[in-house]
Order: sequence, then C-alpha cells, then structure tokens
Amino acid sequence: MRYLVGLDVGTTGAKAALYDETGRRVAASTSEYPLVTPRPGWSEQDPQAWWEGTLAALEAVVAEAGVSPQAIAGLGLSGQMHGSVFLDAEGAPVRPAILWNDSRTARQCDEIAQRLGLEILTSVTCNPPLTGFTAPKVLWLREHEPQNYRRVAHLVLPKDYIRFKLTGTLAADPSDAAGTLLFDVPHGEWSREVLQRLEIPVSWMPPVVASGAPAGELRPEVAKRLGLPAHIPVAAGGADNACAAVGSGAVREGQGIVSLGTSGTIVAPMASPVMDPKQRVHTFNHAVDRLWYLMGVVLSAGLCLRWVRDELARDVVAKAREQGRDAYDLLTELAAEAPPGCEGLVFLPYLMGERSPHKNPDARGMFFGLTYRHRRAHLIRAVLEGVSFALRDSVEIIRGLGVRFKHLRATGGGGRSLFWRQMLADVFNVPIARLNQEEGACLGAALMGGVAAGVYVSLPAAAESVINVVEVTDPNEPELYEEPYRLFRALYPATVGLLPGATVGTGLSLSSTG
Repeated sequence: MRYLVGLDVGTTGAKAALYDETGRRVAASTSEYPLVTPRPGWSEQDPQAWWEGTLAALEAVVAEAGVSPQAIAGLGLSGQMHGSVFLDAEGAPVRPAILWNDSRTARQCDEIAQRLGLEILTSVTCNPPLTGFTAPKVLWLREHEPQNYRRVAHLVLPKDYIRFKLTGTLAADPSDAAGTLLFDVPHGEWSREVLQRLEIPVSWMPPVVASGAPAGELRPEVAKRLGLPAHIPVAAGGADNACAAVGSGAVREGQGIVSLGTSGTIVAPMASPVMDPKQRVHTFNHAVDRLWYLMGVVLSAGLCLRWVRDELARDVVAKAREQGRDAYDLLTELAAEAPPGCEGLVFLPYLMGERSPHKNPDARGMFFGLTYRHRRAHLIRAVLEGVSFALRDSVEIIRGLGVRFKHLRATGGGGRSLFWRQMLADVFNVPIARLNQEEGACLGAALMGGVAAGVYVSLPAAAESVINVVEVTDPNEPELYEEPYRLFRALYPATVGLLPGATVGTGLSLSSTG
C-alpha cells in the first residue's frame, strides 16, 4: 500500500493529512498560527509562521500514521489564495505577507482598472480588481514601502513559498496564479501585457507547473527532520478551492460543489473559460488541465452560525458539552422548530462584507422583519436561510451563464447537516449530494501528490477512484422559499445606500443579482 500526504496552508493554520491510495485517511494534524492586523482593514501573516506550522503539522501526522516512510510516495499542497509573499534574491521574505482578506488597496484597484481597461479585465484576467487579489498589493508596496519594493526579486503565493522551503524550487500552478490578476486565465500563463501595463517585472513570476505535476523534490535535510523519504516528488498543488473541488470529485463539467465552511462557495467546473459579463462571480483555472470553474463566494457562511453559537446560544454550547454532542447539531434542531421563511424574518449574512455578487467589503449584516412573535429558533433558522439565499445568488448567476447542475456536492462542516442540506436543496431547487469524503482541500492536495508520484494517471482518475456520492437530498418544498428569497434580494439594494462606503474602489459598476 502506498501513502500520500496533503498539506493545506490555510489562514488559521497548516493542516496535514496522510491517506492511503484508496483515499482512506490514516492520520491528520493541524498547527495554528496567528493572524496579524496592524491597522483596521489590514491582514498579514509572517511566512515563517507558516513554515513552522507546516513542520509541526507534518511531523505530527507522520508520527501518528506509523507507516513505513518508504511507503509514502508523494506530497501535494493546497493554500489560501491571493496572498502576496515578496521574496528577495536569496528567497527570504522582505516583509509579512499581505493576505486575501486585507482591504487596504481600494485606491490601487481603481488604478489597475484604469491601466488595464475593461477589455483586458474581461478577456485576459477574467476577474475585476478586488482588494483581496495579489496585483493591487504589489502596487501598494511600490507606493507605500519603496525600500521593500526595491528588494523584491520574486513574487509567490503562500503555498508556493512553503513548497520553496520544502524543495528549494520556485513554481506556481494555474489555479492559484489565476487569483493574482496577473495571469492570462484562458491561456494558462502569466500575462506579459498585464505585467507590463502595471510595471511589474516579468522576472518576478515563477514558472507555471500543472497542479498534478512534480514541482520539486523534498530536500534531504527537510526529509530527515520530518521522517519522510528524501527526494519524494512534491506536486505543484493548487488553490484551496480548486483542491477542494478535486477532493470532492468535481473534476468534470457539471459536477458542482457547495462548500459550507467559515465562508461559503459555489464552484462550477467548465470546459471553457466562461465569464460573467457583470463580474459578479469569478472565473479561475481549475487544478485539472483544460478545465476552468466559475465560483461565487459568500464571505460569511459558517461564520454566521458561529456568531449565533457564541453570542446567542452559549447555553446550547454548555448543553452540547454535557451531552457529548456537537453544538451545531443542537442549533439546527432549534432552527427546525421555526417554519420555512421564519414568518417574515430575513437575515443578510454580510458580517464581513460580501464578495459575490455585490463586491462590497462595506456590506453589513441585518435582521429584517423582527416582531415580538419571533423566538430564538426563528433567528437561528433565519441565519441558515440567509446564508442559503446568498449562495443562491451565485447559483442563479451561474445558471444564467448556461451551466447546469445534476446535483451539487456538499462539502465543509455545514455539509454534514441533513437539515441544512435539505434547506439548500429547496432554496436552490437542486439535489444536494453527500460524499464518502469530507476532507476537501487536503485530500485534493494529496491526490495531486499521487499523480505527481505516478500512483494515479490523472486527477480525474484519482478523484473518481476514491470519491463517491453516498446520499442525495432532493428538493422537497422549494416553493416555500420563493417569497422569502424575493424579499432577501430586495433588501441589499434598498439599504446599501445607508451603509458606510456604499461603493467599491474597483473602477467598475456594482450590480445586484438582477
């Protein structure tokens, strides 16, 4: 039996997991690291913290697995998207990395929109300039920290920095590079035209390697520390959402996923790079060769339920602890006591701003329609419905672009809830599938390591050999959600003008899902 390691360099920690070649998880470990916010709206991390977290997670997972090191055939990486890691000529970071959830670059986004123009943004980058993306951070560094800018020799993404530390080789993969706004998404290569227009040196950009291809070998000194064989292939890997798609078996057109983690996403693989003309959803390269995907992002999904748990249901947490149960299961049981539509109560889930479809970091959450009759059960259900409605916004946009779903595969912690899966099936009017695997990004990264090591012939073959649909939840009463969804859609445009920062610095007009 051969074994594979998947490593996910996330925002809150590094997670490593070891699987056998049938996809069975043998061991897993997570090592957390801090998120630094030097100023309001800023979000940074020290790449050294990623490296220390990576070493700790890999050491722990290898020790826990207890398998022969010689049986471990390959390693793959997944990582948080968009983060800017600026390296000097020796490969050392010149400053902390600026992350995907950093919003300091609104002015630079305006500048990029002006320099590139709508034609390039739609036909080359296939995405608008948003504050979370990589390119605006480069312009910010040039303007605000010229001394650091002059030291830069390489620009890499978070997981690519960790691969560099593991192998000594600089590389990028198409799925992660697609989120930089410096990449030619239809052609799968760095855009020289974009780089030249933004006056960013082409020499900074690492070679692009397919996600399932080897992008280096484990350095002997690192292998010795980790208890792994030296020179095992390390796959290029992919962006966390692309890896989650592979780890959910969404490797062909029509195999969409709905991910319910801290954030929520709808991912729809496509055989060609279709783009939303209004740029409400993203178009990125998939980890699978000659495949792309549309993605809608809800910044606060499970985060909204966590807010309910921590602020409105501390007694439920205590009760769950006493009963040895998951507090979220008790919350959904409470939510089931309220009827669909929550008797007129609607929740906007924009606790951290919103990405799709509004592109507004200043969007805010809201309970609307609250009456004396409403109880805690109504509030909890309204939160679940609000997140589901926000995800439906992206489903409707993607449908409007001609993509059809046989079903959507549920992943992330929320996907374990039958109550929430039924709600999603009814809100979307699409069957929701539960899988035999729940690992997402780590499993997808491990399968990429397996392709790089020759364990599998391709990523689709790898995914389809280990991932199966075990249960499908069909829509039951979708008509019950039509009027609540209509009200949900009306609320944001009716209230956005009352919020601070009613427009976004992208140089592009905002649009609701209309």
